[in-house]
Amino acid sequence: MVQVSNPSVTLGEFLKLPETKPASEYIDGQIRQKPMPQGKHSAVQGELVTAINAVVRKPRLACAFPELRCTFGGRSLVPDIAVFRWQRIPLDPQGNLENSFLGAPDWAIEILSPDQSQNKVTRNILHCLEHGCQLGWLFDPEDRSLLVYPPGQQPQFFEATEAAESLPVPEFAAGLQLTLTEILSWLNFR
Repeated sequence: MVQVSNPSVTLGEFLKLPETKPASEYIDGQIRQKPMPQGKHSAVQGELVTAINAVVRKPRLACAFPELRCTFGGRSLVPDIAVFRWQRIPLDPQGNLENSFLGAPDWAIEILSPDQSQNKVTRNILHCLEHGCQLGWLFDPEDRSLLVYPPGQQPQFFEATEAAESLPVPEFAAGLQLTLTEILSWLNFR
C-alpha cells in the first residue's frame, strides 16, 4: 500500500485531485493509496456485487457498487463494495445517478488484499459504522474467513469449518442467503 503524507491537503482539496488507480483514500489528513486488487479479491468482489444486486436491485431495495468513493465524517473512503439503500442513492433532478456519494454506505464490504493491513481496513469499517452504516464485512481470502461487524456489538467470526451457516446481512437484504461455502467456491476454478 502506498502512503502519501501531505498535511497541507484538506479533504476539499483531496476531492479535487485526479483519481488514482488503484484508488486513494483520505483518512485523518493523509492520502493513502489502496493496493491493486489481485485475482482472489477481484473474483470475490465481482461475484458478491452480482449476488447482492440480484436480490436488492430490481425491487429497488438497495444497490451494490464496487469501488465507490464515499465521503463522510471528514474522510473519503473507497470500500471494495458499498451498498446503499435505494432511497439514499443520490440522484440529480432528472433522476439519474449522481457521481458524488456524501454519506456512509448502509453496508460496507472489504476484501483483504495480501499487502493490506487488517487493522487499517477494520478502522475504515468502524468509521462507516460510527456514521450510520448498518453492517460491515471483512473477508480474508487467504485465511478463508469473514468478520462481520454489526453496529454497537461484538464482531462475529466465520471460518471454513462453519461455512454452511447463513451469513448475517442487513435487514434490507434479508432475501440474500449467502454462506461462506458459497463465497469460498468463487475462488475455486477447477
